[in-house]
Amino acid sequence: MKATIDPIVWDYAKDNNLMIVSKDADMHDLSLVFGNPPKVIWLRLGNCSTSQVENLLRQNFGTIKSFYEDESLSLLALS
Repeated sequence: MKATIDPIVWDYAKDNNLMIVSKDADMHDLSLVFGNPPKVIWLRLGNCSTSQVENLLRQNFGTIKSFYEDESLSLLALS
């Protein structure tokens, strides 16, 4: 079922000018194949809490902002 949901999420993000934040390697693969939009932030974390994800995103706010503003970039991996 997951494989059928990924293209739906991808198309929704593309159509609505959204970024995808995911731990899923499939989103990484879609980004490499199709480029942007949408942009993908790939969280390279193992099993972790929501709080750990939040902290990672907050600690990398400047990097994420620069990534968002650079139209040539399609994938940002954070760990």
